[in-house]
Amino acid sequence: MMINESLAGDFILVGFSDQPQLEKILFVGVLISYLLTLVGNTAIILVSCLDPMLHTPMYYFLTNLSFVDLCFTTSIVPQLLWNLHGSAKTITPVGCAIQLYVSLALGSTECVLLAVMAFDRYAAVCRPLHYATVMHSRLCQSLAGMAWLSGMGNTLIQGTITLWLPRCGNRRIYHFICEVPAMIKLACVDIHANEVQLFMASLVLLLLPLALILISYGYIVQAVMRIRSAQAWRKALGTCGSHLLVVSLFYGTITAVYIQPNSSYAHREGKFITLLYTVLTPTLNPLIYTLRNKDVKGALKRLKKWKSRVIFMTFMFLSIIN
Repeated sequence: MMINESLAGDFILVGFSDQPQLEKILFVGVLISYLLTLVGNTAIILVSCLDPMLHTPMYYFLTNLSFVDLCFTTSIVPQLLWNLHGSAKTITPVGCAIQLYVSLALGSTECVLLAVMAFDRYAAVCRPLHYATVMHSRLCQSLAGMAWLSGMGNTLIQGTITLWLPRCGNRRIYHFICEVPAMIKLACVDIHANEVQLFMASLVLLLLPLALILISYGYIVQAVMRIRSAQAWRKALGTCGSHLLVVSLFYGTITAVYIQPNSSYAHREGKFITLLYTVLTPTLNPLIYTLRNKDVKGALKRLKKWKSRVIFMTFMFLSIIN
């Protein structure tokens, strides 16, 4: 497929333009996935806010995660769908900068937020008698705020340095999004320092949170092994299983992109892996939490009953007025 390069100054997102048949399949798949992401994460946010039984630290952090996923996919998918559907694979410099800043901030926030959620599960399983004391509302707000500030701080540093690199007219981004590893490849100067900086940032915001998650689950496994009750076993596994699945999906894909050798980043496999953590993972997160979580499923049922009552009362009120 020929790429429209008529818009001077705009960046060209090459993406999957060398495989037009694949673009059609991806368009349908990404569109369905995006709609499911919007519905699923919005449902979790509404249920967690409206149901008093879910006003707990776990669902407070889950609400933050769903909001991050909503914004993260929205910063990427609409532009991706536009490029997959048409021949103009362009994005304006302002649009590219916004996408870079927003997606990097939200992706970094999710890395830290998943580590915070692992600490919450550690406190719930390993310190159940002191859980309410440890995970008080002020601490929960501080931990969530730390995750958001970490994301914003990282994007201000990494994004600004990346955008200030001289590109000497290079506009072809061999990716479907404006992402730091792809953007620094456009530079016409030595980028070794930038690659080292990106690697160090990845260590801090990817591997460090992942290490904390693994340590938390190490303690959780030890605590679960000491449990004799089968019911308590199931409760502990149910409480942690959903989060562990989400962690595996997110970190398993994003580390493959940011920790892999830079020489292989522009290969086709890198773009497909990026699709997994930018499109697929935010879609699966609400499904994992609702299908494996009795509390959320129960809250959804209560919300449906509440909605039915509201509709019935509204209908009766309108009938009386008429």
